[in-house]
Amino acid sequence: MTAAIVARRLSKVYPRGRISALLEVDLEIPQGDVFGLIGRNGAGKTTFVRVAATQLLPTGGTMSVLGHDVVDEADRIRPRIAAVPQESRPLYFLTVDQLVYLYLRLRGLERADARERTDRVLAELDLTALAHRLVSRLSGGMRRRAMVAMVLASDAELLFLDEPTTGLDPIARREVWAAIRRAQREKRTVLLTTHYLDEAEALSARLALLDGGRVRLEGTPAELRQRVRLPYRVSVEGVFTRGELEPYGEVSDVNGGHLVFAQERDARELAMAALGRGARVAMAPVTLEDIFLQVVGRRLDDEPAAAEGA
Repeated sequence: MTAAIVARRLSKVYPRGRISALLEVDLEIPQGDVFGLIGRNGAGKTTFVRVAATQLLPTGGTMSVLGHDVVDEADRIRPRIAAVPQESRPLYFLTVDQLVYLYLRLRGLERADARERTDRVLAELDLTALAHRLVSRLSGGMRRRAMVAMVLASDAELLFLDEPTTGLDPIARREVWAAIRRAQREKRTVLLTTHYLDEAEALSARLALLDGGRVRLEGTPAELRQRVRLPYRVSVEGVFTRGELEPYGEVSDVNGGHLVFAQERDARELAMAALGRGARVAMAPVTLEDIFLQVVGRRLDDEPAAAEGA
């Protein structure tokens, strides 16, 4: 399959504070599907997106987007991409309808096509009732949804969605998911960054886990699960001490008890032992959150060592 984005030993160092946001990243993102970048704040996700969207120059290495170099051929890339930045500042004096329609017209769409696309995406993201409201009078979540609508309505081959559902309620998140799936059915490429691991798993054909500017794991959600050393999780509340649990696998403290990562046989033995002692116990295959904890050694929402410089 042809790659939409190819990064080779890609690095980005911010001069202020000498923060290394990306460290020799090698990554290929195939065309025509949703690719998810997951990781904490400061992991390098937004920097990767901004380099790919020709908003930042890399410090080292190379990156090509849709077959063109991001440094030497940026002008050939920009007409073919559309991006929702993590910190967006839409034109507040426009209405929601105008924001989307005028963006499409500026991209060169004919009036009828721009009108049809605008009406469709506003309906899809449940924004029709707000079409004539000024963007300045929307809540933060609604503004975010309007920006996502603008990009999803475009004719771009490659869409960059950086934390597109931040601040949205569960229903609004699902509406954005449906629009992203439509873009995928249209064979457009979507590069999605997200903190929400359920979102990454639900939408992405492939994922890359970034931490400290490096790719720690890459593959399909199923492949990521298969590559962890301890594929089962057992949560145990009360009764057991940490020392009693350590022979079964790797133990993490959680509220009211412990979380143990283990091989299937050890996980089953622990679950039976816990039931025999009247403890509350639950056993299941690891989640993406668990994979992050095993690989990186901390939870996704833990504070990063240094903020991302983007």
